[in-house]
Amino acid sequence: MTTFQFQPRWKEELVCTGPGGEFVLDFPMGVPTVYVPTEHAWAQSAPAWARDLWPVFKAELEAWCQARDVQFFLDGSAKCYGATAKA
Repeated sequence: MTTFQFQPRWKEELVCTGPGGEFVLDFPMGVPTVYVPTEHAWAQSAPAWARDLWPVFKAELEAWCQARDVQFFLDGSAKCYGATAKA
């Protein structure tokens, strides 16, 4: 079983749901690509509950992208946004 689930959303966004809630990454659809924060950028923008999960998140999202022929791109300017915590 995986820690994270990934769901594309209509606004060229990828909703990432994990044990503490969810957040969104950019997911342009012209050439399907997920822009993922580098580990340093992740520490700055990921929700608090997800910060220590960087290695798990990265591995699971890379596998998700590979299975769907989606480009995985580490980007120091990428950010997590729209974070919500589970109640």
